[in-house]
Amino acid sequence: LARSRSARPAGRRRRGTRPRLPATPRPTRAPRPALAACLEGSLTATMSEAFDCAKCSESLYGRKYIQTDNGPYCVPCYDNTFANTCAECQQLIGHDSRELFYEDRHFHEGCFRCCRCQRSLADEPFTCQDSELLCNDCYCSAFSSQCSACGETVMPGSRKLEYGGQTWHEHCFLCSSCEQPLGSRSFVPDKGAHYCVPCYENKFAPRCARCSKTLTQGGVTYRDQPWHRECLVCTGCQTPLAGQQFTSRDDDPYCVACFGELFAPKCSSCKRPITGLGEGKYVSFEDRHWHHSCFSCARCSTSLVGQGFVPDGDQVLCQGCSQAGP
Repeated sequence: LARSRSARPAGRRRRGTRPRLPATPRPTRAPRPALAACLEGSLTATMSEAFDCAKCSESLYGRKYIQTDNGPYCVPCYDNTFANTCAECQQLIGHDSRELFYEDRHFHEGCFRCCRCQRSLADEPFTCQDSELLCNDCYCSAFSSQCSACGETVMPGSRKLEYGGQTWHEHCFLCSSCEQPLGSRSFVPDKGAHYCVPCYENKFAPRCARCSKTLTQGGVTYRDQPWHRECLVCTGCQTPLAGQQFTSRDDDPYCVACFGELFAPKCSSCKRPITGLGEGKYVSFEDRHWHHSCFSCARCSTSLVGQGFVPDGDQVLCQGCSQAGP
């Protein structure tokens, strides 16, 4: 009997690469165990020639078989021995099925799909989250942030900004006033809005009562208004007044020295100004004024504060000196 010499491959797979994370090349068909030959047809031989399956030992005459390095196998034995189990449906991936794999898991081509929307991932980029395969759309919907400005998904790997538990596309994070991108610039949050520093200062920062420029730090308050420290100066001598005693006249600030020289009454005894500051208390009589320390008897120098006194021309005398005569 003549032996058939013809052979044709059955179910040969293409070689491929493992699928990667999103934005990588799409997965291709996984390689299968090498097949030495795949013959089908009616084979004849002499009855003395054994041609049996290497596993079940049944005759392969007239049956399909697959040749391996260990010998020929009938199709059922080949699948039971060499085929992988699909990680999705738990069925064997037969020799005539297209197979995909990811890491150490194998799938029928039809079972390799997104676990949420069931879209086939055979020709799609995908990712793996907690052992679940997800298409890009489902992954972004489930695990990516939404831009607080435009409401669209912030795609993994794209440039983004985060602040206060919110996320923005880099080009969506804008100053609420000038609408310029804030990027890595300093900004000031205010009632849900975000401002670059110049816009915030122009819009909200207090302004100096003297120069009308914004105060960013280190100001002082005078008459319930903010001032730069360097702007609060004596109206008379321009000496800085921050941190020292001063007074005012007609809303203008003056240091103690200038106020005394310009406006304060003079002590009738020492001729120095009575400012109400420092030597604060004073005594007045008619159109004359004295510091408390200067109001004393012109003869015996006894203090007349709280005591009776007798005016004697430009002088004041205690009652004893007045009664004693000249």
